Amino acid sequence: MPLKELPLSTLEDIMVQIGEAGRRMAEIGASEGAAGNISVYAGRSLEVQSVFPLVEEIELPTAAPALAGGWLLATGSGTRLREIYDHPLENLGVVQIEADGTHARLYTAPSRLFTRLTSELNSHLAVHNDQVAATGSRYSALVHAQPLHLTYLSHISRYRDPVELNRRLFRWQPEMIMIFPQGVAVLPFILPGSAELMRATAAALHTHRLVVWSKHGVMAHSEVSVKRAADLIEYLETSAHYEVLNLIAGEPADGLQPDEIRAIARALGIASPMVGEARGARRGGEE
Repeated sequence: MPLKELPLSTLEDIMVQIGEAGRRMAEIGASEGAAGNISVYAGRSLEVQSVFPLVEEIELPTAAPALAGGWLLATGSGTRLREIYDHPLENLGVVQIEADGTHARLYTAPSRLFTRLTSELNSHLAVHNDQVAATGSRYSALVHAQPLHLTYLSHISRYRDPVELNRRLFRWQPEMIMIFPQGVAVLPFILPGSAELMRATAAALHTHRLVVWSKHGVMAHSEVSVKRAADLIEYLETSAHYEVLNLIAGEPADGLQPDEIRAIARALGIASPMVGEARGARRGGEE
C-alpha cells in the first residue's frame, strides 16, 4: 500500500490540494456545473487574514464543539469545483470556529463569487465534528461529488441495498477490498441540505470511508488528505462504470468471485467484514 501522506500544514498547501481534488472530480465527470463541495478541517493555527481579509461573524448550521478553535476551509455555494485550483480566493471561504462550537468567523476575499458557504455545510461540520471527537485527529477532509455512473446506479432500487451494491461493485477491481475494507455505506434518498441527511451522513461515515447518497451522489472522508478523499470517489466510480458496461452488455461478465476477493484479503492481511475474514476493522483507517 502507498505510504501515508502527511496532512498539509499551511493555508496555501491546503488550498492547492482542494483545487487539485476539485479539478479531478470535474475530469471524471463528477461535478457538473456547480455540483459538489469540499471542506478541510485543520486543528492548527493558520495565517488567513492576509489572504482572506474580509471578516464576518456567522452562526454555524449545527454545533461542532470538537472543532472549537480550529479552522475549516470550504467551498462557496454555487461555485464550480473545476475552478478552485486557478481561482481559490473566488471560490473558498475560511471559518474559524469559536470556543462555543456554534459561532464562527468567516474569512473571505473581496473577489469571492458566493454569498454563503456550501448548502451542505451542516453535513460537513457534523462529519468533521464526529471524526475529530472520535479520533482526536487534527486533520479531516470531505468531498461531496456526483459521479455519473454511481449516481445512475443509485436510481435502480436493487443498488440502494447496501449488501447488493457492495457485492456488485467489489467484484470489478482487486483494489476495492484494499481501499474499502469496511465496504461503502448507502443511504436512501434524503432531502439535500436537510438535518436528516446531516445526521445520517455523520453516522454512516463514523464506520465507513464513503457513503452513497442515493439519487444525489456520494460523500467521502479522509484523515490523510483531501486528494485521498477524491481518490475514494474515483475508485468507486470506476467500479460503477464497469457495472454499467456489464448491464448494457446483458451482464455476460461475472467479475471477481467471493473466494477470489477473500484470497486477496488474506494475502494482504486485510481484516474485513466484507469477506467474512474478521469484524471490526479500524474505523476510518487508511494505509
